[in-house]
Amino acid sequence: MAFESKHRFARIAPRKARLVMDLIRGRDVDDALSLLRFSKQRVSGMIEKVIRSAVANANEQEAAPSRNTLFVAKAWVDPGPVIKRFQPKDRGKAYPINKRTSHLCVTIDEREE
Repeated sequence: MAFESKHRFARIAPRKARLVMDLIRGRDVDDALSLLRFSKQRVSGMIEKVIRSAVANANEQEAAPSRNTLFVAKAWVDPGPVIKRFQPKDRGKAYPINKRTSHLCVTIDEREE
């Protein structure tokens, strides 16, 4: 049975978040968490919380799977709404600044032996 967790409206661009999500997809949960803990990217802390939440969702079930059999089955990033701001420039011009948001989604599952 798959267990899912999401962090919606994360204040990071989807392009930056996808780089880290690609690293953890298909790995064991403990391996993915250790990889994220030593990663320098800002999004790694956000993704770590999402994985921990999915593991907590798995532990809440009656037939809770053991942690060493769990792996990251799916990990994807969807674009969220764009916060639009403007930066004033010379001669009365205004340049747009797009502050992008992301929806971080992780699904963990029990590995079949």
